[in-house]
Amino acid sequence: MPAIAFLFVATAPPAFSQDGRHTAFETDHAFDAGSRIALDAVTPAQVDNLAVLGKVWGFLKYHHPLITAGGRQWDYELLRVMPKMLAAPDRAAGDAVLRDWIAGLGSLAGCDPCAVPAQGELHLRPALQWMDDASLLGAGLRADLRHIYLHRPASASQFYLRMQEQVGNPVFEHEPAYPDLALPDAGFQLLALFRFWNIIEYWAPYRDLTGENWDDVLRQSLPRIALARDRASYQLEMMAVIARLHDTHTNLWSSMHVRPPVGQCRLPVKIRFIDSSAVVVGYREAGAATRLQVGDVIDSVDGVPVAQLVATWRPHYAASNEAARLRDMAGRLTAGACGAIRLQVRRGQEAVELTAQRVPAGRQAGPDTHDREGETFQRLGDDIAYLKLSSLKRADVAAHMAAAAGSRGLIIDIRNYPREFVVFALGAYLVERPTAFARFTKGDLGNPGAFHWTQPVALYPQAPRYAGKVMLLVDEVSQSQAEYTAMALRVAPRAKVVGSTTAGADGNISTFSLPGGLSTLISGIGVFYPDRRPTQRVGIIPDIEVRPTLAGIRAGRDEVLEAAIAEIRRQ
Repeated sequence: MPAIAFLFVATAPPAFSQDGRHTAFETDHAFDAGSRIALDAVTPAQVDNLAVLGKVWGFLKYHHPLITAGGRQWDYELLRVMPKMLAAPDRAAGDAVLRDWIAGLGSLAGCDPCAVPAQGELHLRPALQWMDDASLLGAGLRADLRHIYLHRPASASQFYLRMQEQVGNPVFEHEPAYPDLALPDAGFQLLALFRFWNIIEYWAPYRDLTGENWDDVLRQSLPRIALARDRASYQLEMMAVIARLHDTHTNLWSSMHVRPPVGQCRLPVKIRFIDSSAVVVGYREAGAATRLQVGDVIDSVDGVPVAQLVATWRPHYAASNEAARLRDMAGRLTAGACGAIRLQVRRGQEAVELTAQRVPAGRQAGPDTHDREGETFQRLGDDIAYLKLSSLKRADVAAHMAAAAGSRGLIIDIRNYPREFVVFALGAYLVERPTAFARFTKGDLGNPGAFHWTQPVALYPQAPRYAGKVMLLVDEVSQSQAEYTAMALRVAPRAKVVGSTTAGADGNISTFSLPGGLSTLISGIGVFYPDRRPTQRVGIIPDIEVRPTLAGIRAGRDEVLEAAIAEIRRQ
């Protein structure tokens, strides 16, 4: 057995302080200074037992009445039982540890009424088949867990989260960040994995769309997380776990500085992947000093081929689809230490080697958009109106729509993130009757892991209706609210989506903390078309697919905008 160092604290604190008003989070301080669990290696038996511990801990967190009422500092209870699980030589011994642990929570009070399985139209049912798996759990532990599941009260309250009013995404509470934690700390690192894994298991509306076996993710990640030797490696390993969710919303947002390539400086140019090639598409401040030209293809950075860099970085780039992943990699491609960077570049038929200077990223502009420069509303000739959402204010919608009246077509550019939420204010001018455009799925506090369908969401008409064609421009920078806006506006009778697949991440976000002062989030509600087709990972599929070309970039053309104009003018 590998060396294990820990100090086991045997006595659990009372669930509540004597005045009965404080939860155990305020009275239990046993591990404030760290878990005192250190590991040099983990055996296959320990991985087996820890994986089951993580699943049982999460199940009890959201189902056992004592825990759902805040009656234990549940993070610290995990740290209390973990040394015993690490010492258990096999699964049978691990089951015995868990049964004793569950018994220590006390007998369940009678429930009248008891909770019943989720009813109505369900998109997802709780993934609890593992509790009946005889190859995973012994008969006694299976019976204990089933008893808890069947005897939970119907009150549907949760200590660790509530549902946001109206929207319905989870608001996670009592998930401490432990910002002063000294790392490495194997116990708290495993707590971080278990917390994240179980939030996805019970509260992520797209858990069926990960493309991964979520149980395998838990088992495969356990040794890497437990044995991470410093803060940076712990953050990188958690980032790799999060990336396996394949959700562009979800990342280790507190720790992007450790995601490769590491460095606070970069070249002051805009880069975009065009046909799998990294292409310079514009300058930032002082970008001309790099001697790069618009249309240059960057083949290697400091001697490493770009294709090799993309493959190496991939495990740490959380993204719903490849378009979003390459978008994010393009933004970081030249990152590194301030100073010289060597590039191999293709310029037309010529191969060019040059050295440029990275500059502090703080001096550069914010997120790239691909919309047209200039005013929010523009006229592109006498017959076409143009409106971009990156600067559109809801208060100005009526005036802009009045200015667009009588035009042959209106181009709404959503190759950006909308400045304000204008779905209903703008959509009302485009439909002639109430028209559904989306429906949601929402979680169930009384049945963790269940997601219910809601009624469709619709646009309602407002006079004067815009009578011309409507072209919606989208691409890989269209994400979340931008995608939701495109879903809504495309239901207009004469609307078409033009461009390329969007980022594939929609649904109000729900944030939460992880040990070590880290933070992440999930897409909190599921967003689907009215016929229940998904948008997550798929994105908004254009009616007219147009992608920028290298020739178009070099010629300074906006081929997506050109295609929209041509479609408006087509008879």
